[in-house]
Amino acid sequence: MLIKTYNSPKAVMDQLVADGVVRDGMTIMAGGFGLCGIPEQLIIALRDTGVKNITAISNNAGVDEWGLGLLLQSKQISKMVSSYVGENEEFARQFLEKELEVEFNPQGTLAERIRAGGAGIPAFFTATGVGTIIADGKETRTIEGREYVMETWLKADLSLVNAEVADESGNLLYSKTARNFNPMMAQAGAVTIAEVNKIVPIGAIDPDGIHTVGAFVDGIVLTQSERRIEQRTIRKAV
Repeated sequence: MLIKTYNSPKAVMDQLVADGVVRDGMTIMAGGFGLCGIPEQLIIALRDTGVKNITAISNNAGVDEWGLGLLLQSKQISKMVSSYVGENEEFARQFLEKELEVEFNPQGTLAERIRAGGAGIPAFFTATGVGTIIADGKETRTIEGREYVMETWLKADLSLVNAEVADESGNLLYSKTARNFNPMMAQAGAVTIAEVNKIVPIGAIDPDGIHTVGAFVDGIVLTQSERRIEQRTIRKAV
């Protein structure tokens, strides 16, 4: 079965706006870790729609001038649900000035909350955060002599992911560490769009090598990724 293939990120967003998926007050998930594996061109297209009051679920907020940092710069994000934000000065400024609501999560907890959303598990218990402000206001329970805190699932109206390869049925293959948060976010979105570097015929991807099956993907778009480096580190010539 073929899946919807868009000719540009703008075409994706135009359709999603028309369908009412992209709208003020929506919740999005954006894959990636730092600048690795982020849906960079879809983020630009989302910015250009002008939608406001976005709740963004992502490991981090990109950097100033790139990734989700672009949506912070344009003040389209009103709340971030994330675990690390150390590379974004505008994020810090908005947070300290109380212009941005932030829900911090331990990184493993964030990953599991997203996975739970995709798996249909509304809540789970974890030892991470017990006895800290992370547990404030949350249910705790003692299981086999150890205290745990209850965390709830995370889901999104729209998940934007980045993959190296997609076939025409929407099956996705991620490249190395660019896999990071993308697979679980693809499953946790009511609508999932993948920006990809290559589209191949059905059957061209080894079934055992598929990371996200096409059943979780609603559309794909071929893009030219810039693949910026968050922190370039080189060694001196010998």
